[in-house]
Amino acid sequence: MQKQNSQFYYLIDIDDDSRLRNVFWADARSRAAYEYFGEVVTFDTTYLTNKYDMPFAPFVGVNHHGQSMLLGCALLSNEDTETFTWLFSAWLECMHGRSPNAIITDQDRAMKNAIEVVFPKARHRWCLWHLMKKVPEKLGRHSEYESIKALLHDAVYESLSKSDFMEKWGKLIEDFELQDNEWLKGTFHERNRWVPVYVKDTFWAGMSTTQRSESMNSFFDGYVNSKTSLKQFVEQYDNALRDKIEKENKADFDSFNTVIACLSHFGFESQFQKAFTNAKFQEFQEEVASMMYCHTCFERSEGLNSIYSVIESKKKFDKIKDIMFKVSFNEKDFEIQCMCCLFQFKGILCRHILCVLKLTGKTESIPSHYIFSQWRKDIRRRHTYIKCGFDHFVGNVELQRVDKACSAFYEVASRVINTEHDFLKMMNFIKDIKDEFTSKETSSSIAEDGSDQNQVTKILDPVKTRCKGRPPSNRKSSKADQIVKKLAKKRTKKNSQKSANIHAQKEKDMCASRVQESVQVIDRVGTQKSIQGEQSSFGRNEQGGVNKLAPFNPNSILIKEVNQVPFYSQVMNHGGSYFELLQAQYHVNDPSLSNNHTHMK
Repeated sequence: MQKQNSQFYYLIDIDDDSRLRNVFWADARSRAAYEYFGEVVTFDTTYLTNKYDMPFAPFVGVNHHGQSMLLGCALLSNEDTETFTWLFSAWLECMHGRSPNAIITDQDRAMKNAIEVVFPKARHRWCLWHLMKKVPEKLGRHSEYESIKALLHDAVYESLSKSDFMEKWGKLIEDFELQDNEWLKGTFHERNRWVPVYVKDTFWAGMSTTQRSESMNSFFDGYVNSKTSLKQFVEQYDNALRDKIEKENKADFDSFNTVIACLSHFGFESQFQKAFTNAKFQEFQEEVASMMYCHTCFERSEGLNSIYSVIESKKKFDKIKDIMFKVSFNEKDFEIQCMCCLFQFKGILCRHILCVLKLTGKTESIPSHYIFSQWRKDIRRRHTYIKCGFDHFVGNVELQRVDKACSAFYEVASRVINTEHDFLKMMNFIKDIKDEFTSKETSSSIAEDGSDQNQVTKILDPVKTRCKGRPPSNRKSSKADQIVKKLAKKRTKKNSQKSANIHAQKEKDMCASRVQESVQVIDRVGTQKSIQGEQSSFGRNEQGGVNKLAPFNPNSILIKEVNQVPFYSQVMNHGGSYFELLQAQYHVNDPSLSNNHTHMK
């Protein structure tokens, strides 16, 4: 792949026996995209994709449409600090030494240690979903678990300031005497890595979990499964990305050719309509629409800053709750900030700021630095000119030459053409070249570069090892593997049911045989006249008839089942109880009544 595209990057880690341990790679398009979308990335290793049980570890960013974008990936044989340090260092070198400003991972100590070594200046955040998922496991046995959970969720998700969180957390610990809970103590100590109110002042592209990485994992479904070899995986990697790129291209086309109508007459909405991609403009419109639920008033002045209170009515569990937000606005320098920090966190102005702009009459336009560049559609991004794919170059020298020429021309065009004059000059230059080459006959054959004669070390397959953390059975697998497992489970269940039915039929036949044998024994004993003559008067009914009573049954129960034959205690010697015989007879007569046993008095 690197021969076909010099910008393709890979690094292989082998052990002393020349066996593969880890492999990292990033295609040319991903490397170019990192220039624009590498400010915040998510990293996750929960997906198994190959027959060696090597976790797939993608670096995922967010593009200008809010879509997940692959920025490099790896297959790892281990998940310790040393392996993650090797991987992060390889990725950093691949991206020309530019580290991300923020990175989201799960709560893994080895990842934490490696990030501190390789990305010391990056803001490291833990996946909020993974952490809160542990609450039932860590606190579920407490007698007041539901109350604890409600208060914990309120402290984590509803706190507007750090002091607000501290107050709610202290109340939680004190009210339920959780001072000795080691998990709570540990998570509180690392609160700056996961509590929303502690991390909202950093740009996270709106992300608080590693869901982007997991969605990228599922994106590879249909291309790889547990039987995929490493060679096949790398080959399918390119195929899997084609669809992702096609979706981005379609979103680009729609953003330039489809106009979403404005909801208001405010000039700033029209400003965002022209600048943002459609997906991000719709997110901004959600803030515009929510202005109707806010009430704004001036509170006080602090130097050049004016402080405003914005009361927002929020609906939660069918109840309306009023929440107050503070907005600071320096009209002279047009610097505005809200305590909700939505702009810092997501790159979109919040409804509270928009309400203050409306109150102060600043609705015509806003400074360009509030139109977040990552969401703009009018920026020429280099990665969009790089085609993904290598297989169409294989064996086709002509396409390889064209690709190299296009890459070289793009570099010149993207850096040199800044004015209309530059553009016209370049177009005239291209026209002259076109005329020159079309007037000549091209050579019928072109010598190809010789193959690399350097000796290549043969790399052996990796050893299938058990990684730490969640077991392979609990890791996310491809849809193909899930379907196979589901079908296998269904077949097993069907076979078990079939065996159970056969066993039940045998039991049914055996019980019926016992009933028949018992009846035959009873028939031999008979209801002899001598026995009837010896019965006392209590054995006669009101009509003077004789009840068929078992003379040895002390309960004198009249039974009108089993062909009206009385049961004798001797039947017990034939290996079955009254209950079993009745059950068997019911089953023979009507299987649906096999569990209903009626005794007639």
